[in-house]
Amino acid sequence: MRTSRSGWLALVPLLMLTASACGQQGDAAGAGDAGTPEMSYSADTLVFRMDYVGGFVTPAMRATRLPAISVYGDGRVISEGPVTLAYPGPALPNLQQGTISADEVAKLVEAARAAGVGTVGDLGTPPVADVPSTRFIVFAPGGVEELEVNALAVGGDGNPAANEGLTADQRTARDKLRQFADSLTSDSGPLASAHAASQPYAPTAVAAVAEPWVANPEAGKQPEVAWPGPALPGAEVGKDLGLGCVTVTGDQAQELLTAAADATAVTPWVSDGKRWTVTLRPLLPDETDCADLANNG
Repeated sequence: MRTSRSGWLALVPLLMLTASACGQQGDAAGAGDAGTPEMSYSADTLVFRMDYVGGFVTPAMRATRLPAISVYGDGRVISEGPVTLAYPGPALPNLQQGTISADEVAKLVEAARAAGVGTVGDLGTPPVADVPSTRFIVFAPGGVEELEVNALAVGGDGNPAANEGLTADQRTARDKLRQFADSLTSDSGPLASAHAASQPYAPTAVAAVAEPWVANPEAGKQPEVAWPGPALPGAEVGKDLGLGCVTVTGDQAQELLTAAADATAVTPWVSDGKRWTVTLRPLLPDETDCADLANNG
């Protein structure tokens, strides 16, 4: 488990969310007030994120792992939709976008902090291996607050073995965070209205992580597809992982999204006469290029 806080000054002119008007600047915000100032976020500012880090996954999967939930200053909610069990799966992840009100964004931040983000102490380490940690990030009045909880998803009453070695206080704190995490995908949780009216997310840029293509008999025959973006494999990802990454933008991004609609996760993409397996990672509003993938744990 890790908690950290960076200075609020780094976020200026980002301000705390008003329930009345997202994006409206308040001249009097914080001036002469003894209480918490009413403020607002800019549209593309990340307000809240829940994602997963670590665990036993391939280097390409780790580099391109998507956050489970991202909420922005204008109320946009971007999350992963249902995943097909068919193999091979589609080339593009099922990202969905919905919207919540400014008041709902404010309540989400309050709920995250009430669950323990930014305030909880030692949460212990369950006796399980190769399980991702759940990470919460909140842009709150006191700064950027981050909480990483080891093996949160496997605990609780349904898996008592994962609670071994934890104190009663640690189990209680974990239960509160787990309930909060579960509420984010429920039909009655703080993001229910966004999920109910969600539409496919349309990225304007895609990070493409490439590695040499290897035939997989279980996948059957996979037709080649001409790569429409910058030459592969691109800049090295990590050290000695055999991965490269290019950022695809503009018209090339639209060409790629069109081609990927009929491709699979094991499609051989052909660039400069060579075949590549490419893991496509749509970039989110707070991301710009392949360098942003370094934040994936």
